[in-house]
Amino acid sequence: MLVPVIAGVDGSTESLAAAEWAAREAERRDRPLRLVHAWNWHPRQGTGEPVTAAQRYLARRALRQAEDRVRRTCPGVKLDDRQIEGPATAALLHAAEHADLLVLGSRGLSGFSGFLVGSVALGVVARATRPVVLVRAGEEASDEHLPADDGSPSTRTGYRDVVLGIDLGDPCDEVIEFAFEAARMRGARLHAVHAWQTPSPLGLGPGDIGLVSGPEQADEWLGFLTAVLNEWRDKYPEVEVAETVTAGRAQSVLVRAATGASLLVVGRRTTERPAGPRTGPVTHAAIHHGGCPLAVVPHE
Repeated sequence: MLVPVIAGVDGSTESLAAAEWAAREAERRDRPLRLVHAWNWHPRQGTGEPVTAAQRYLARRALRQAEDRVRRTCPGVKLDDRQIEGPATAALLHAAEHADLLVLGSRGLSGFSGFLVGSVALGVVARATRPVVLVRAGEEASDEHLPADDGSPSTRTGYRDVVLGIDLGDPCDEVIEFAFEAARMRGARLHAVHAWQTPSPLGLGPGDIGLVSGPEQADEWLGFLTAVLNEWRDKYPEVEVAETVTAGRAQSVLVRAATGASLLVVGRRTTERPAGPRTGPVTHAAIHHGGCPLAVVPHE
């Protein structure tokens, strides 16, 4: 049995957009879609307390709303749903272990009406061992595509770029492969972006590259980026690749680069840190300020 694409739903507009995006991705990957809703998400409800009738009603309603939306937009996708034990972060992390991909709304509603509050989405992204995609409310199928000749939204045109944020200090195969595969499935161009900052002269040693001029540093980084991606070009000859190296903070550079993209792909190191699991500043900025769906790919 194929491992499904899983979408977490709670009835919020964000989770409905996530369910629809997940359905399209399931079709691209030729996989089934599973919608999940977590029990016991409420912060004042202890683990193991019985599920109330109101919770059962809200769970069934949330799943039905998501199912109806998926059926309207992606009638051919193979679909099932499940209600899983909470609390929400732990339940979604457990679900992600059995998913090809987990898709969540990037922001949800606080209070009694939904569980995908920011802390839940951030908690899942910071701990998941499988890729997680975050989708904002209002995301439409046409947003993934280039506009028609007259400038109107369309789903019949080609896909917008898949943008890969790559750290050349630690390029990771899992992240690069995810981005190339996403571009291949869409027939989209892959736009690989690396941001670099000129080090302070006080931190340089004899002969360090930071002593050369800005244009020469840019050429050095671009050559390194090309070398890193050459192996992947050979594996994915059908994928057109664009490369950009830009001086500046990675957070700002990637948010700008993702404007008008179909997907932004970044990595997250799974190694435990003293402060516990974290998303990191680049991923955090992309979650809060990115204008397209965000894929966060864990790696060691």
